[in-house]
Amino acid sequence: MLLATTNDGKVREIRQVLTGLPITIKTLRDFPRVAEPEETASTFAGNALLKAEYYAAACSCPTVAEDSGLAIDALGGRPGVESARYPGATYPDKFQNLYRELALHKRPWTARYVCSLAFVDRPAGGQGRPPVLFTCEDTVEGEIWPEPVGDGGFGYDPIFYYPSFQTTFGNVSDTQKLTVAHRGKAFRQFADWLRQSKRE
Repeated sequence: MLLATTNDGKVREIRQVLTGLPITIKTLRDFPRVAEPEETASTFAGNALLKAEYYAAACSCPTVAEDSGLAIDALGGRPGVESARYPGATYPDKFQNLYRELALHKRPWTARYVCSLAFVDRPAGGQGRPPVLFTCEDTVEGEIWPEPVGDGGFGYDPIFYYPSFQTTFGNVSDTQKLTVAHRGKAFRQFADWLRQSKRE
């Protein structure tokens, strides 16, 4: 099965959730000559499906893809599907740009992480549109903290405050984060579906 990402943080989290399943996981690093598709959908679900279908056809391999990001209420749900492309050369740069925008709004700056997942089979005979086998979406609610805390996780984790932890995702272990985070929840749904499929 192809896990359609080159993001090492995502690969690490997803492999942890899928541990124990009788599957061999490849990533896009195993297919270095395959170009990335343009993510043109306006929703996380649309981009996840777009990527899964594209890579399943390009790599001739059953493919799971996810699209995820940060939606901030004060910014009308932005950066949303543009989270990875939000202005800033590094994530600390992105944080500062977000803080400049959020300074115009009162706290708390409520927000959520969203993860959409799509799993598709390889195209029949190597041609046509690959069949969609499974899709899901999950979220985790929190708020944007007024300064980064912690150097763990990746992406926006140091500024995403989770009230039940009383700290940010950047200040907890990967295992603790995965118990509640959007990607962990979505991929646990996928793992449950895979197990059920094997039984059937």
